[in-house]
Amino acid sequence: MNKAIFLLATSLVTLCAMAQNNIPMETIYICPPCNATCDKVEHNSPGVCSHCNMVLIKKSDSKTIAFYLQDGVEVLDFAGPMEVFAYAGYKVFTVSANKEPIKSQGILTVTPDYSVDNAPEADILAFFGGNSGAASQNPKVIDWVQRQKNVQYHFSVCTGAFVLAEAGILNGKTATTFHNALDDLENNYQKIDVRKNVRFVDNGKVITTAGISAGIDGALHLVAKLQGLNAAKRTAYYMEYDNWNLGNGLILSEDNPYIKKKPISFFKNFEGTYQYENNAELKLVFNEREGNLVANVNGASYPVYHEDQDIFSDVGNDPVFFQRNEAGKIIGYKLREDGRLFQKL
Repeated sequence: MNKAIFLLATSLVTLCAMAQNNIPMETIYICPPCNATCDKVEHNSPGVCSHCNMVLIKKSDSKTIAFYLQDGVEVLDFAGPMEVFAYAGYKVFTVSANKEPIKSQGILTVTPDYSVDNAPEADILAFFGGNSGAASQNPKVIDWVQRQKNVQYHFSVCTGAFVLAEAGILNGKTATTFHNALDDLENNYQKIDVRKNVRFVDNGKVITTAGISAGIDGALHLVAKLQGLNAAKRTAYYMEYDNWNLGNGLILSEDNPYIKKKPISFFKNFEGTYQYENNAELKLVFNEREGNLVANVNGASYPVYHEDQDIFSDVGNDPVFFQRNEAGKIIGYKLREDGRLFQKL
């Protein structure tokens, strides 16, 4: 990645990482969908797409997500999560009751990709607020939702939860919605445990979020569940979503991506000033709020994520191999196992 701190000969690193360092690596990597020719190119190592400059993802991590949109849908309700899922490498398509153009908040015209009559199956179904009654009270839409048998996750933002409620998806589950609609959800759907004052609720395979901006938090949380916390952190970094409060929701599922954390003392071992390219220096510090190291170089800051043991990765998902001496003290890092040692000063 041109903007990444640590550059790397990825072909060598892939072999080293797979054989010796227990970092899970896949054979095939792809570019997150951007409707360009690079969407069809496959790579045999991690890195960055030379065409669109986006971080490559494992092909096996890619998901298809159906965004159901109704006339009057809230722009940020669907646009925020759409940005998250697109950067994470998922293929998003839009569905509506029919293929007629809809107006989002009376401003933005959107032409759906499919109607409920011809929409393909998806791994994830997503619903959003803003005139959501046009969907939740449309029997044809609810029938379509109930007929989807191979869905891995259901996701809603704001009053999109009413579509899931009407379809029975939320029966016996805990959920939330837009603050002005919480009482309506609770009063009209007695089989749902409605929670207030939470950004999102994760039941395992069903995630509901509060209104508008909370959808971004819920989407990042789903990425963390599916691809790991570092993938979600990279997405938030790309979006410059600096105020993301990790795990700030009600998590009722066992696959909590935030609980496997190293103690602060572990990261403190890596703090310090190191050699860098072209006789420059970089300084590593631990960011407690983000839970990862941050490299400060040439006046800019970049996150550095822990992977396994003394192996980290940069924003471009390239490995960084820290080295210890016989006494167990960190003495520097390498960009490939047989490469130059950048010493800790």
